[in-house]
Amino acid sequence: MTTGVLMMFYMGEMYSLAHGAEVAKKIMGSTDRDQLLIRTSDSFSGLLLFAVGFLVLMVAFVKDKEFQSFFAKGCVGLHVSMAVWRFNFERTVEDDWLRLIVGDIVLALSWIFFLLHSWKDKYD
Repeated sequence: MTTGVLMMFYMGEMYSLAHGAEVAKKIMGSTDRDQLLIRTSDSFSGLLLFAVGFLVLMVAFVKDKEFQSFFAKGCVGLHVSMAVWRFNFERTVEDDWLRLIVGDIVLALSWIFFLLHSWKDKYD
């Protein structure tokens, strides 16, 4: 949720912190239209991250183990399908596609470990 808020409201400062002031100016675009598009894209991405974080926070307080298992299976499916999407379509466009695929697989594995842990509790 914090990352989403930072992306929505302080992306210029985050670019400066991560890449330096000169590179941050280049990342933010050269024309007013480019800057508006980049800011809008960053704001929507931040809003999406905030919403996903809020959803995960709400699910964390649900006591029903069946629902948490269902949610975790859905997250595994989402991350695996995202990795397949990146492999099939984004590798022709994106330079850093392999790192993104590895990230998606690691996130899917984290949910699989959650499922294994919950199954261990269920069958012990």
